[in-house]
Amino acid sequence: MELKEVITNTFKELILPELGRITEENKEIKNYLAFINKRLDDVNMHLLDQSRRIDEINKRIDKTNERIDAVKEELLQRIDTVRTELLQRIDEVNKRIDAVKEELLQRIDETNKRIENTNERIDNTNERIDKTNERIDAIRGELLQRIDAINKRLDRLYEVIVRRDEHNKLEQRVLHLEHEVAEIKRKIAA
Repeated sequence: MELKEVITNTFKELILPELGRITEENKEIKNYLAFINKRLDDVNMHLLDQSRRIDEINKRIDKTNERIDAVKEELLQRIDTVRTELLQRIDEVNKRIDAVKEELLQRIDETNKRIENTNERIDNTNERIDKTNERIDAIRGELLQRIDAINKRLDRLYEVIVRRDEHNKLEQRVLHLEHEVAEIKRKIAA
């Protein structure tokens, strides 16, 4: 029996303290597990709340999509109406443009005819100007000859005038010299 007691004592010394520690760790694990379960319950509650909110948001999104579809349909109808109106207006404007184009082409043709007439008149005027220029050139040549002749006569007249002027100056100098000689004679006689 002693062996039994030794084994029992050994169990008590070795295994019982370990069993006490295992029991304490087991309690800690159970507490931790209870805490985790509580957290999981909280998370599940939160997920349920989030799921409910998502369902509400999905319902709102569905309603919004329905409204968007209704507005889209209305807009498409309006676009089709506006497109039809615009096409009609474009056709009307195109007709008016064609009418204006025809009128402009007629006016351009009339203007071109007037330009041609004006060009003919300008050509006639240019011919008359050329003839006038020729006459002016002829008269100019004749006038230049006359001016040259007048200039020669003026040159001769100037020479005559200069000679007369020189003659008058010489006469004055001679008179002045005679007067000085008379004074010198008077001074000598005195």
